[in-house]
Amino acid sequence: MSRYVPCGADDTTSHQAPPSGDDKGDDFQTRLATVLGRVAAHAQQSVRRFLDEVEQNPDWQATARETSELLKVGGIGETLGALSSQLDTDPELLARAQMRYWRDGFRLMIYFNHRCAGMATTPVIEPGPGDRRFSDPAWRDNPLFDVIKQHYLLYARWLMELLDGVQGLDIASQRKANFVVRQMIDAMAPTNALMSNPQALRETLNSNGENLIRGLEMYLDDLKRGHGRLAVRTSNEDDFEIGSSVATTPGKVVFKNDMIELIQYQPSTPKVHKVPLLIIPPWINKYYVLDLRAENSFIKWAVDQGVSVFVISWVNPDINMADKGFDDYMTDGPLAALIAVEKATGEKQINTLGYCIGGTLLAAALAYLNLKGDKRIKSATFLTSLLDFSDVGDVSVFLDDAHMKVLDRHMADKGILEGREMTAAFAVMRAKDTIWPFAINNYLLGRKPPPFDILFWNADNTNMPAKMHSFYLRNMYLENRLRVPGGINLGGTPIDLGNISQPTYFMAARDDHIAPWTSVFAGSKLVKGPVRFVLAKSGHVSGVVNPPQQNKYAHWVADHNQGEHTQWIENATEHPGSWWTDWATWIAKHSGSNNHPPRIPGSGELKAICDAPGTYVLKKS
Repeated sequence: MSRYVPCGADDTTSHQAPPSGDDKGDDFQTRLATVLGRVAAHAQQSVRRFLDEVEQNPDWQATARETSELLKVGGIGETLGALSSQLDTDPELLARAQMRYWRDGFRLMIYFNHRCAGMATTPVIEPGPGDRRFSDPAWRDNPLFDVIKQHYLLYARWLMELLDGVQGLDIASQRKANFVVRQMIDAMAPTNALMSNPQALRETLNSNGENLIRGLEMYLDDLKRGHGRLAVRTSNEDDFEIGSSVATTPGKVVFKNDMIELIQYQPSTPKVHKVPLLIIPPWINKYYVLDLRAENSFIKWAVDQGVSVFVISWVNPDINMADKGFDDYMTDGPLAALIAVEKATGEKQINTLGYCIGGTLLAAALAYLNLKGDKRIKSATFLTSLLDFSDVGDVSVFLDDAHMKVLDRHMADKGILEGREMTAAFAVMRAKDTIWPFAINNYLLGRKPPPFDILFWNADNTNMPAKMHSFYLRNMYLENRLRVPGGINLGGTPIDLGNISQPTYFMAARDDHIAPWTSVFAGSKLVKGPVRFVLAKSGHVSGVVNPPQQNKYAHWVADHNQGEHTQWIENATEHPGSWWTDWATWIAKHSGSNNHPPRIPGSGELKAICDAPGTYVLKKS
């Protein structure tokens, strides 16, 4: 039985090539060529059928062009030109970087020779913490793949260090350059190609190419689902069912208008707190990110703490709602919901919680109500919510005046921004985690994505009305007007966040690339009431959806937001596990007595309309 053994290593060593196993005598290259020939023959038939379908769907090409325009990073040519000019003015920087790269390359060559000779040696570079791309044992055990891995990592480090050393670029240009270079580095990873991915090679030989055949079928199916745009699947539609396996906390829809369904949840404790809680989730995606499975549902957990919980479920808008504006979302969303909660409970004061853009809207609504002397909101919790948009992270690379004109034209034609476009933009920002692992799993390994509730929710996207989205992007992201007293008007009223005097709880996530924690911290300084600021580990979703029983991550707490963010983190206290328990203690202080009889949905002035999760959440984009 022959085997491919690199570097002339002894046949008994552990440095066998990936296709070890059911070898029938042919050498590695011959077997692989035979398998790939079989795959190519099948691919011809599949691609031919696909192209026949494309000819019958001319709109697919238009869709692909539209997505390309919407995801285009504006001004990148000018940015790269400026980068080149700065390098020209500092030849020593380039020379030093090149010398380091050559030195590391020479060290890698020596390392490779030592590996091939069977000598113990130390790697020149290792993958960073959390980099799971090279977890297959062959990346460590096989000298050839080991050196491919290290060469890639050295090249990536050289590019980023060179870019970081360039002086003279403005912040926007620096961020664009960093973004584009990271995209290029992520795309160049050897794990992304069949011939340099040991796991994919091994699977190809062991399955006689069936993995690639399945992968091609999934690839073509993803093109069909995306109407000409490659929509890499991260979950399967049949993995979960809304109302059955996710969004299962018992409750009733007790109020409904064109914009929202209001869900009141069934109490689970013999007594509840006097003050109810209204949750305002983002309308980018759907509310059940806070009500996934029972084990990680924030909503169920809050109900179990004796809180009377109400949640807004936003409508998934279509072209008929193109003229709905940000002020419509305020009046028909939280303002209408507050009235409904008061009717359902009889309570004059209500605690509120806003997540992401839901928190941005909550802050505007709170300032609006306070200016009118309406103090129904007793406290406000903001989860990864931006009020100050000075620094919005990588989102900024897609937003400038030129890009907004393209986006406005697109939305004027469609009446909405389709949910798939938002999903694609967020995926591109973290392609290393949200695109490439799934492309490898689906197309190279021929496997369906494993069930994951958060990714199922993430794929269940929603549309954005043209008027609302244009207002939001221009006034918040481009012009940062919410932080300016009177900078925006909603419902004919100038909004001043300085009017917010109620107690507030700000939760940010350390690794959040959508709402950077430093910007959430800056936004917390715009309100005037007492602030409790909490910083959790992880990202925009996983940092929020972190039930205590998992005992994951950690969080930092301080009962103030004084000083700069660097000073705050130095003085904050770190606690293990979830931030939920800290919030439970805080919200209990603002929820009145906890000996109130439980409130049964539909038993008050508002009658039950239907069971949770309602109907709006079921509408697909």
